[in-house]
Amino acid sequence: MDGEIVNADSMQLYRDLAVLTARPPADETAQVPHHLYGVADAGDGWSVGRWLRAAREALADIASRGRTAVVVGGTGLYFHALTRGLAEIPPVALAVRQAAQARFDAHGEGVFRDALHAVDPVAADRIAPRDRQRLVRAQEVHDATGKSLTEWQAEGAAGALADYRALVLDPPRDALYARCDVRFAAMVAGGALEEARVLLARNLDPALPAMKAVGLRELGRHLAGELSLDEAVTLARTETRHYVKRQSTWFRNQTPDWPRVNGFGDHDFPLPLEGRATGR
Repeated sequence: MDGEIVNADSMQLYRDLAVLTARPPADETAQVPHHLYGVADAGDGWSVGRWLRAAREALADIASRGRTAVVVGGTGLYFHALTRGLAEIPPVALAVRQAAQARFDAHGEGVFRDALHAVDPVAADRIAPRDRQRLVRAQEVHDATGKSLTEWQAEGAAGALADYRALVLDPPRDALYARCDVRFAAMVAGGALEEARVLLARNLDPALPAMKAVGLRELGRHLAGELSLDEAVTLARTETRHYVKRQSTWFRNQTPDWPRVNGFGDHDFPLPLEGRATGR
């Protein structure tokens, strides 16, 4: 395809998480240009909007050289923003943001989510458990603007990518789970524990996106002496499966018209040769 790869994985953005996010290794990135991998520090939380601006710059650069961009990853909100646009939400004052964070910390996720449900039920139902950042974001947007995040997002179609082909890799769940188990063991063998040690030693805000990487919390509990390594790996594998399920559900619900490839061999992911799915 004479293509270049653009990252659409919210965790592979962070240079601190090369092993735990299975970021493409040097022998792969040497084959074709890769963009937006390992470009951010874990202490600098990227939003969907920030990724979208960077991705658009990468796509324009690739197009200017007459090459094809291949956007790859599993972060559904990134693909949603790229193909459907992203609302230009007014900036939220620091005091408003801090007040929302304080309410979350004081009352806990359950009470906070119930309160959010009263003003933005779609966001309250959509945001995954323990995702403090997005829950607080949805609440602070309503507090600052008087309009729900869902309403703002519904107005954000401007700037959507118009011409693209889509493909969802959707292998059998059991086979995918088995690969996840093997992959996490390989991560541990490949330095994930030391990577976790170095990152956790920075004592960053646990609400930062990078601090929510699958496996980081479990390995951290092992490093703190709370779990054996085997127990930590078992828990991390379970969390990986939960993530796989949420990810599959998101793409099933949000991109029902995108073509699926269900095989899971080494060479059975053919690209669509003609036509495109708009995803709108």
